[in-house]
Amino acid sequence: MKNKSTYFRPLSSLLLLLLLVSCKSLISANYSKPSRVALKPKVKTTKFMTGADNLKDHLELFENKKVGIVTNQTGLVTYDSIYSTMTEGRSPQPKIRIRTVHLVDYITEKTPIQLVKIFAPEHGFRGTADAGEHVNDSKDAKTGLPILSLYGNNKKPTAEQLAGIDILLFDLQDVGARFYTYISHLHYIMEACAENNVSLIILDRPNPNGSIVDGPILDPNYSSFVGMHPIPVLHGMTIGEYALMINGQGWLKNKVQCHLNIIPCENYKRTMSYNLPVNPSPNLPNSQSINLYASLCFFEGTNVSVGRGTSNQFQVYGSPYLPQSSFNFTPIPNFGAKNPLYSGLICYGEDLTHVAKLDQLELKWLLKAYQETANPQTFFNSFFTKLAGSPTLQTQIEAGLTEEEIRETWQEDLKDFKKMRADYLLYP
Repeated sequence: MKNKSTYFRPLSSLLLLLLLVSCKSLISANYSKPSRVALKPKVKTTKFMTGADNLKDHLELFENKKVGIVTNQTGLVTYDSIYSTMTEGRSPQPKIRIRTVHLVDYITEKTPIQLVKIFAPEHGFRGTADAGEHVNDSKDAKTGLPILSLYGNNKKPTAEQLAGIDILLFDLQDVGARFYTYISHLHYIMEACAENNVSLIILDRPNPNGSIVDGPILDPNYSSFVGMHPIPVLHGMTIGEYALMINGQGWLKNKVQCHLNIIPCENYKRTMSYNLPVNPSPNLPNSQSINLYASLCFFEGTNVSVGRGTSNQFQVYGSPYLPQSSFNFTPIPNFGAKNPLYSGLICYGEDLTHVAKLDQLELKWLLKAYQETANPQTFFNSFFTKLAGSPTLQTQIEAGLTEEEIRETWQEDLKDFKKMRADYLLYP
């Protein structure tokens, strides 16, 4: 397919580059299915690199453009910094030091990119706000750039907020779960860019649950900010691949198409083990919590705590209504949980801090808690349907279906999703 991007000049150089095969590619899209355009890297490498790490190879995209950025504390760049050492009687010796800095600092200090605005998602620019907490507009103390909240009065950038911006950069670390809201932010950002003639460039990052595709498919009648699209709970895609799917499936309002460029990861396979260098949000403190998140998040739609207000968020579950046992915890207000469920009360349940890494969505803990609760009539709340993507899962649990019987009802839809998903995958 033809590359729709108009950023590369001269034309002769572009045509030459298009003939070269490269590990580092730029995927440009205004399409029904993704085009694949491979650009030769300036320096060929065998090491893993994120899209942000590759930004330096694509600075021509930003020539004479005013740029906004959607990012948070996960937007990190690792690069080689050359410095000199002085030894008496010898000339200076150049050495290389590997540095990791925030993307905003890297752009303003190390590139000619004209960065003019920062957009902050749920949890804020520095990732310190609670889940669901209103985030206000502010100013970055270091750069002086305005920070516009996308989790305050509006989740979709307004025409006024995008005024004066030619390109919007997007760099958020996703964890691969449908109800993790960064992909919902992505939807609204793509839609706003399409409606306001702003190009979007995504700096791709690995999905730490990238090899898992599992769970019930969302019914579009139950779409919400914690589940906007007809996908399973675990979708097994990077955020760049997911953007291709949003465009390709026509999920944006009025089926508008976002002019999309993706700077992908280099030397990445979705089966790779990937430990995030920084917590993606306050209540996902480590790799164990990120792996368990999709399975335990269902408890957020019940009367069971997932450990908010402890140091083991999304690695334990418990409730005052579950049977007393040798394991218990007492939530108290802390960073990321100013008012946790059951604050000051003893919760009995299970410690999952050392369970083996999951390779599927697990329902066994949810089913066990429902079967053992002292008050099943108040076990579920209305949020559960949003998390599950339809009323079906709650109905199945209340009817006493086993995990195997419930999982069987997903399989046909999962088969169809995987077939559709294959059109948008950028990595093996």
